[in-house]
Amino acid sequence: MSNNIIVIVAGEASGDILGAGLMQALLKQDPDLKFEGVGGPKMIAQGFNSLVPIERLSVMGLVEVLGRLPELLLLRRNLIKRYIHAPPLAMVGIDAPDFNLVLETQLKANGVPTLHYVSPSVWAWREERVFTVAKACHKVLALLPFELPYYERHHIPAAFVGHPLADTIPGDLTQSHARKCLKLKNQMVLALLPGSRAMEIKQLGADFLAAAALLQAKNPQLQLVLAAANESRQKQLHTLLQAYPALDVSIVLGDSHMVLAAADAVLVASGTAALEALLFEKPMLVCYRLSPLSYRIFKRKLKVPFVSLPNLLAGHKVVEELLQDQVQPQLIAHHLTALLFDSNVAKQQSKAFSAIHQQLACRANTSAATAVLEVIKEYGMSSATGDEQ
Repeated sequence: MSNNIIVIVAGEASGDILGAGLMQALLKQDPDLKFEGVGGPKMIAQGFNSLVPIERLSVMGLVEVLGRLPELLLLRRNLIKRYIHAPPLAMVGIDAPDFNLVLETQLKANGVPTLHYVSPSVWAWREERVFTVAKACHKVLALLPFELPYYERHHIPAAFVGHPLADTIPGDLTQSHARKCLKLKNQMVLALLPGSRAMEIKQLGADFLAAAALLQAKNPQLQLVLAAANESRQKQLHTLLQAYPALDVSIVLGDSHMVLAAADAVLVASGTAALEALLFEKPMLVCYRLSPLSYRIFKRKLKVPFVSLPNLLAGHKVVEELLQDQVQPQLIAHHLTALLFDSNVAKQQSKAFSAIHQQLACRANTSAATAVLEVIKEYGMSSATGDEQ
């Protein structure tokens, strides 16, 4: 067993954030730990050894993944072989359940302590995966409070750790400071966050820009700020913008928090960015679209009435969700007009967001790190700092 290596496999930008925070908290408790697997720039900046770029795992949709399936299967086989041959101290799969749960299952069966960080949405759809989760990992680390009772009912070890973003957002980042940094005027700002993955931009980007063009045509003083998660998304968005030469929009690379802090309202793809907008207490409209076939399968299996985290956390409708064929520029513009110009609508959302924020702020990085070390102590072949047995 490699006594000081913890394997982390993160599937996208949000997992990179979680992984970096977890690494920081673990290193405070044991500075000799090393980390490798699959991670992004924030994890790499903490000393992580990423065996492949994180984008190789970043794929959404039931149908869309098929084109990448041979590559993903080969990567997973290689990771299984590597870590069975040289077992790490533990393995933490961050989200990406279709990839990570199989990997966790194989390593757990070979004596490696395993954890799954970010509960798979077994409460929302594909309920049968709960049995896969039980087989795959020694403990689930849940970010959201409503997830824990579900695992308790199925007698699966789980811990609610809160969400790391709730501990850091907004921090010292005020609207006036963000606007100054982005060189924006003290006028109304609409933030556009169409997603961090190529498929999200493909599905939502053009409609987001078309809706923004409608709003800016009616309100010439409206400032538009478009968040690009990385250089690849930036290029993708620049290509889409060629169809809107009259649109006055700023693209901000790799700093969605600055964009959100500057905003009066947000147009956002369903996912972690919607949670970030909630934590900044920004009025938002959430959109979600898959390929037609993926969406038909998804809708048939969906067990909850909402897809966005703000509504799921509130337990009732707080924000508008436009799904699939509802994602149309005119309808988007209509809802955004209410968020931008009806203060009552905006205040109702912000009040609900504040209550949720308090519930999620639980020193998540430290809680998650403690859970990882407890699992290592209970199920590992050696202690976090001890010698091999």
